Amino acid sequence: MSELQREVSELEQKSATAARLFDIRRIIGGLFTLFGVIVTGAGIMASDADLKKAQGININLWTGLGMLALGLFFLVWLKLRPTAPPTPDA
Repeated sequence: MSELQREVSELEQKSATAARLFDIRRIIGGLFTLFGVIVTGAGIMASDADLKKAQGININLWTGLGMLALGLFFLVWLKLRPTAPPTPDA
């Protein structure tokens, strides 16, 4: 019986690890952070012609910074409030 309990315990641990790995906050946070870096870089390197098209507003810079803030918010949220492991049924 103890062998069966050990196997069940190992499977529960693997399931909890998989649930944390594929938490939607990690995916959203990672993608927004990555795209935020790319768009912010495009905003930093914007030419005068690009700024003129947007009526003097560096839209890539502001959008990229917003995306970075949102992505970092999701990643910090994930770090501060991790997913609880599933409780075994009685």
